[in-house]
Amino acid sequence: MAQVVMVIHEHDGTFGASFPDFPGATTVADNLDALIPKAAEMLAFHVGGLSEDAEPVPEIRTPSRLYEDAEFRASIAEPGAMLWLLEVELPGKSVRVNITLEESTLKRIDRAARAAGETRSGFLATAAKERLRVSTTG
Repeated sequence: MAQVVMVIHEHDGTFGASFPDFPGATTVADNLDALIPKAAEMLAFHVGGLSEDAEPVPEIRTPSRLYEDAEFRASIAEPGAMLWLLEVELPGKSVRVNITLEESTLKRIDRAARAAGETRSGFLATAAKERLRVSTTG
């Protein structure tokens, strides 16, 4: 898990979140309590999209390093601005694994992967992530 700096702005009772290290990753909510989990979910989705598109994940800067950035300092100087450290799981490097599957299951996986325009590895990784998401939220 990495801690990512999130900038929160409040304007007329609406809260917005942005991430200096992830330009374009923003979300809003009607209250601060709803914003935090929504922002965490949005950032995880954003990082997952970068990974799926083979885009590099930006370097995560510490609050001290961010403070050296004049644009960042200006954004947190605005009225209603707050800082929050949000924990997010960043993708790691790919690792080759050897698994054993029943032959007909493997054939079904390969057909489904081809139909989805994915590789076997990509298909299995997506399926595993979905299963893990369901098992941790259920």
